[in-house]
Formats: sequence, structure tokens, C-alpha cells
Amino acid sequence: MPLFHLILVALIQGITEFLPVSSSGHLILLPQLTGMNDQGQVIDVAVHVGTLFAVILFFWRDVRMGLAGIPRMLTGRIDTPGSRLAFLLLIATIPAILLGLILKLTGLSDAMRSMTVIGWTMLIFGLFLWWADQTGETTKTDADWSISDAIKMGLWQAVALIPGTSRSGICITAGRMMGYARHDAAKIAMLMSIPTIFASGALLGYEVASTANMAAARDGAIAALLAFVAALLALGFMMRLLRTISFTPYVIYRALLGAALLALAYST
Repeated sequence: MPLFHLILVALIQGITEFLPVSSSGHLILLPQLTGMNDQGQVIDVAVHVGTLFAVILFFWRDVRMGLAGIPRMLTGRIDTPGSRLAFLLLIATIPAILLGLILKLTGLSDAMRSMTVIGWTMLIFGLFLWWADQTGETTKTDADWSISDAIKMGLWQAVALIPGTSRSGICITAGRMMGYARHDAAKIAMLMSIPTIFASGALLGYEVASTANMAAARDGAIAALLAFVAALLALGFMMRLLRTISFTPYVIYRALLGAALLALAYST
């Protein structure tokens, strides 16, 4: 795979995975708008691994606490911050896993990979984010995350399986609707991405394990490293920015891109 193509895919995935603009939508659009070949599942797995390590590193203190709490959670003791975080992340991930399996088995996941679908989801869920951000209260922090809120955010996260919705965007939207401050809603959304990206990456990895070769492994390693760096920078930028501004710049970008995609889709 050409190095330029690898760099482009890695940068798109790394930058857009944690910004509320939909990484999957951008990756689907790349071959449709440029005429490039689809990057394939090996590279998809690689860039997902890169972004996974980025969010783990960025939130290492919380991740370490959650990992330490898994043994207690597995024995039914949800009585420490770590076991509670692990339990909340688990129940928030289940809806996306179940719906993802249904969409994959029925073939609907491939049917939704169109410019028209992405255009509408970019526009609609972008405006939804703006509404939630402008009207939502700021009374809750990530320490207030509860079982009921984790279930609700998990159900919203499952909606992001529709290309163009944005997993981080819809989770942040749900958080703002529930009264979480911008930074805290984003932090919860990022932590929710860890088991979700791990699950999707493991599924894709299982599918491509038998077909990978040395050339593919080399390309994957390059893509993973580049995606890791890009995701770490983008994540740090967004989390710092949220302390001073709203999500409006992302909403404007989504609205403009969605409108352009719809105009293009309906003109052909």
C-alpha cells in the first residue's frame, strides 16, 4: 500500500476518532471522493489499535483504576471506584456489541455505507449535538456517572453504528442532555471508547488474522503508529479546548460537510 495512502488513512482515523465528527464516516468517504482503493480490514484494525493505545495513555490514571477494579467486579463487589468504573463501562458497551453483531449478520452494516446516509447523519446529529450543548445543564461531573446514565449513554452509543453519526459525538450529546459539563461528558465518552474500540478491533482482527502477510503487517504497523500520534494530539487538543469553548466549531464543520455530501449525492 502506498505510503501516502497509509499516512492519509492514519491521520483521518487518528484525528477524527475522538472528535465529534465521525471517523468511520470519513474513512468511508475517502475512497468514494478520491477514487483511492479501499484501505482494507488489515489497515482498519491497525488504525483502531493505534487510537486505542492513544486514549489508554491519555486517561491512564482512570484506565489503571478500572483495570484494578475488574477482579472485584467479576466477584460481584461494586464497592470501589475502580470496580464501579469497570462495571459502568461494561454495561455501557453491551448495547453497541449486540447491535453491531445484528447489523453485521444481517448485512445492514454494509448497506448503510453510503454518501447519502453519511450526509444526513452528519447534518442531523451535528445539529442534535449543538442543541444538547446549548440547552444542557452543567451540574454533573464524571464522578456522578451512574448505572442509569451508563445504560442511556450505552444505548446512544449503539446509534453510532450508523456511519456518520460519530461515536464520541453521540455519547457527548447524551452526556450534555443529562447535565454533564462539556469536559466531563467528553471524558466519559472517551473512556467508553476503550472497550468499544477493543471489541470492534478484536472482531476485525479475528477476521483478517488468516489473510495477513508480512507486507500487510508492515503497513499495519506504520498505520497504527501514525494513528496513535495523531489521536493523542487530537485528543489533547479537544480536551484542552473544551475548557474554554463549546462544541459549535465541530457542529459547523458537520453541517457544512453534511450539506455538501447531500448536494453531491442527490445531484448524481
